[in-house]
Amino acid sequence: MSGSGDGTVGKALGVLDQVAGFGRPVRFSELLEQSDLPKATLYRLLQTLTNQGMVAYDPERGVYSPGMRLVRLAHAAWAQSSLAEVARPYLDRLSREAGETVHLAQLDGGHVLYVDKRNAADPVEMYSQSGKVGPAYCTGVGKAMLAHLPADDLTRVLKQQSFHRFTPATLPDEAALRAELAEIREHGYGFDREEHEPGIICVAVPILSGRGRCLGALSVTGTTTRTNLAELERLVPRIKAAAQAIAEEAQHWRFPDRPVEAEEER
Repeated sequence: MSGSGDGTVGKALGVLDQVAGFGRPVRFSELLEQSDLPKATLYRLLQTLTNQGMVAYDPERGVYSPGMRLVRLAHAAWAQSSLAEVARPYLDRLSREAGETVHLAQLDGGHVLYVDKRNAADPVEMYSQSGKVGPAYCTGVGKAMLAHLPADDLTRVLKQQSFHRFTPATLPDEAALRAELAEIREHGYGFDREEHEPGIICVAVPILSGRGRCLGALSVTGTTTRTNLAELERLVPRIKAAAQAIAEEAQHWRFPDRPVEAEEER
């Protein structure tokens, strides 16, 4: 958590992550209990973050929470780096056509960031929410994105997977995951077979640029009580059409493909 390898900045960002990670205002004692930083260092970093507006402190309640400056930066990052804005109309249409929950996700390091979500007409409780981070190795959107990473990037990201067995269907190790990723690359879509949550299944498609760069993934999710993988698989052509439309619009707007030569000159 401390980010000691990146010096003071890394430590401060670690504290910021910790404050945000509680999902509620948090006391200093709670932060200290979970921190590997000395008490004086943690307090000093919290003071700096508070002075910079990245963290807010409520003296009456004695609690810390994310500051308004962080909120402004988050909104700017969301607008400039997220697929959510360009994808919105396509998610709306796919949600109406599928009648099930639709997810839009992007990779955040070795994890899945749920960027946007459309609930089914009859919504069900599930882990995924916009802005929430989940595992990549046992979710449909995660596997769809992993399958289309360059080899070196995939190797790096796989080292970050925990392979915790959430359910009996969770893939147990890297070898099993790599075998499934090969199938996903071949077919252009993948499944979540109750691998993260019991009773929750999905079919997922990568969002790929014209050069094959993975921008994100799109999925339709349902429950085993009202659908099955074969029914979800029938939606693949519609999901692929939505993914392609999102990719085309995103490339022209925010995620243009650069020639290799241009990347090398940077």
